Amino acid sequence: MRIDLHMHTLQSDGELLPIELARRAVVMKHEAIAVTDHADPSNIERLIKETRKDVPLAREWGLDMLVGVELTHIPAAKMDAVVKHARKAGAEIIVVHGETISEPVEKGTNRAAVNNPDVNILAHPGFITMEDAQAAADNGVVLEITSRPSHALTNGHVVRMARKVDAKMVVNTDTHSPGDLISEERAIHIAMGAGLTRDEAEICVHRIPKDIIRRVRKG
Repeated sequence: MRIDLHMHTLQSDGELLPIELARRAVVMKHEAIAVTDHADPSNIERLIKETRKDVPLAREWGLDMLVGVELTHIPAAKMDAVVKHARKAGAEIIVVHGETISEPVEKGTNRAAVNNPDVNILAHPGFITMEDAQAAADNGVVLEITSRPSHALTNGHVVRMARKVDAKMVVNTDTHSPGDLISEERAIHIAMGAGLTRDEAEICVHRIPKDIIRRVRKG
């Protein structure tokens, strides 16, 4: 069964309602997803409030739908304050939009994210440094291997840095449209294509996302 912890809806720049995304995830044999629409201080409360309404509906199909945000283009100097804001507002999963090579993310965003233990996932972190990968390992921030083509070009680099310091990795889709959802086997292949062994890939696809969910539910 698949778990995907980085997905978007039409509440930001995706194409589906949260419940539409949930239904498609169920058909694609997902056991859990996180709705993590693009967020900043202007919309955090609205996103969380609106997504929560569909959680019990998704549960009718046996899908665990977590309510989260992807903090996007937040000034690095303000990251800690906005992470705290999101957590206080009720975000279960906090993803930070990393320094992908395809968007003009401020330098220092990766570092601000990995130094905050309240961040769950650093998404598509581009050419992350070994120092920042080490901070991610130390603070329990999971590094993302992505299936999104515009961000996936640096997956191999992310794997190399993470391996050197034993940082945890997870495979997410960064879904925006219906065709972005992937199967469990496809997720494993993406991780292997980035340089992981089959056993390592299965850990990233199966164990790590479950660990993230357990951690946030305990917290």
